[in-house]
Amino acid sequence: MKKFLHFGFSALVLGLFFTSCNNDDDYNTIESVDKIKIDSVRVVNDTMDVFSVQSIRTYSTYPSHCQGFYGYDYIHNDNLTRTVTAYKYITNGPCTEKTYTSANQINFSPQQIGKYTFKFWNGGNNWITKTIVVQ
Repeated sequence: MKKFLHFGFSALVLGLFFTSCNNDDDYNTIESVDKIKIDSVRVVNDTMDVFSVQSIRTYSTYPSHCQGFYGYDYIHNDNLTRTVTAYKYITNGPCTEKTYTSANQINFSPQQIGKYTFKFWNGGNNWITKTIVVQ
């Protein structure tokens, strides 16, 4: 039994060694994260039921393929107001300078009845405002 455990442990260590030595450089390092304006927003239903789920899609234009969607800053300003800011990552890799548009989404599941106001950052002091009535 002791030899079996020794062999199993040796195989595990050897497997980890070969796995960790895999020098896979097919990725680019994220250099920074910055805001990116939301060009447009698509809300399918402007009324919905409490506790249901709706996907809200946002669209942003990126100047090159070295940039892409990183995440949202989703702030509850009060019970019924939300501000949403999108962030992009910027990598250090070689990239094409071709612009492209990316769609991303937020899943909204209201917990109370009311008139929800969403403000999506559109650059500077500009916001795209959408309202969803929850019944």
